[in-house]
Amino acid sequence: MAGAEDWPGQQLELDEDEASCCRWGAQHAGARELAALYSPGKRLQEWCSVILCFSLIAHNLVHLLLLARWEHTPLVILGVVAGALIADFLSGLVHWGADTWGSVELPIAFIRPFREHHIDPTAITRHDFIETNGDNCLVTLLPLLNMAYKFRTHSPDALEQLYPWECFVFCLIIFGTFTNQIHKWSHTYFGLPRWVTLLQDWHVILPRKHHRIHHVSPHETYFCITTGWLNYPLEKIGFWRRLEDLIQGLTGEKPRADDMKWAQKIK
Repeated sequence: MAGAEDWPGQQLELDEDEASCCRWGAQHAGARELAALYSPGKRLQEWCSVILCFSLIAHNLVHLLLLARWEHTPLVILGVVAGALIADFLSGLVHWGADTWGSVELPIAFIRPFREHHIDPTAITRHDFIETNGDNCLVTLLPLLNMAYKFRTHSPDALEQLYPWECFVFCLIIFGTFTNQIHKWSHTYFGLPRWVTLLQDWHVILPRKHHRIHHVSPHETYFCITTGWLNYPLEKIGFWRRLEDLIQGLTGEKPRADDMKWAQKIK
């Protein structure tokens, strides 16, 4: 079934001769070029980010468990749901921004994987844990460090007052950290643990069938990839389209121009 994603929708901008030459997936010319841009320096950054991130997650989780009280339960549950919703929206905002604007030539290493992913959607399933999660771990380091600082410097009474808020922030961080892992699972059709497929089936995390909607060219909808809960309502109100129209009107830049350039590479 994974092979079904190797052709991510019909590219309307390609003529018939060009379309017949394109080989979507790992053998696509653009996919090979983008994969080659993954450097040793990038790999080192990812390793450092993952180690620091998970060390801080463990540290903060221990402190949260030690401070837990039954009376916090209602607010903690509310914080978990709010954290998941906000993480889903932020995943969509980042995904939309990287898919729609900018280019690989910009000194922002985050854009390359997005371009590769549309040409070779199953490439993410061949990435190991470090490559899959390194960038997200980097992004969540600052809030994790801030939380760890509070646990080390605040009084017990102050931490008691902050506890529901810190649980919300921690949940937001966890969903944000694991967004790309969840995204990877949405492209993986064989060998997933049963608990992952159950979470997908219950729509606690992004389901596989749900995410296929995004992978129809020109990749202009269903950008939220953490839980996917917000994709339908945002699509119904035309949120991303209106935002693109506003930015194009202000800047003159065409949405997904760089994404389409890589998709059209033949050699």
